[in-house]
Amino acid sequence: DVAFLGLPHGASQTLVPDLLDRVGHVVDLAADFRLREADLYPKWYGEDHQVPALLDEAVYGLPELFRSGLPGARLVAVAGCYPTASSLALAPFVRATAVDTAGLVVDAASGVSGAGRSPRSNTTFCAVDEDYMAYSLISHRHTPEIEQVLATRADGTIVDDLSVLFTPHLAPMNRGILATCYARPVSDLDTDGALDLLADAYAGEPFVVVDERSPSTKATLGSNVAHLTARVDPRTGFLVVLCAIDNLVKGASGQAVQCANAALGLDETTGLSTIGLYP
Repeated sequence: DVAFLGLPHGASQTLVPDLLDRVGHVVDLAADFRLREADLYPKWYGEDHQVPALLDEAVYGLPELFRSGLPGARLVAVAGCYPTASSLALAPFVRATAVDTAGLVVDAASGVSGAGRSPRSNTTFCAVDEDYMAYSLISHRHTPEIEQVLATRADGTIVDDLSVLFTPHLAPMNRGILATCYARPVSDLDTDGALDLLADAYAGEPFVVVDERSPSTKATLGSNVAHLTARVDPRTGFLVVLCAIDNLVKGASGQAVQCANAALGLDETTGLSTIGLYP
């Protein structure tokens, strides 16, 4: 009924057309079908898309924001790890027209597992331990994905003039992502109002927790849950929204299962944990 693909970038493009003729649903964890515009792939992924006709069919796999397209979907492009945390944090405010969309800022830190399993000199224990560094400055390939998600309203219409400055960081931990996101409110908004907006946006969502406390990556370990909070700084006028996820679960495999459940008409929580393994 379902084929899950977790392959290096580009590999899914050669397999998906044939798989769609053989199975009911394909859930792809790579970025091969996430971007709607084929001309973005040469710029951000270094090569032309091989099957651009399928980009229109692919449903973006972030159920909390794009659930309506998932039931019965033949091809699901599971959201990336950084876009998941960033978009869950900022999308409610963008969709509520509560912030200026022309200058959104996302600083996000990821555990080393986010770099994949292939051995690299900069992800060895000696390189990562006791270090913290930014990488792919103003060039990370998740940037257009974050912008695409945030610019897409719930009804499918597009927000004009939306831009995101995204800076990823490598943290000395095995797994987890903490995204710290900044925006300027366009009208009166205080911390209580920001927290209420998040709580209303995710009311009834089994995999989103909105809390006054600052989220911790360890609290999400092994679960498919995103932990969110928000503050409005009256001194600077900035809104700050934080989101923590397990990059290997809500940022990858767990979200893939959640999307498959939705595509098959099952309860989205089937087979997934809402409780972290720590403490």
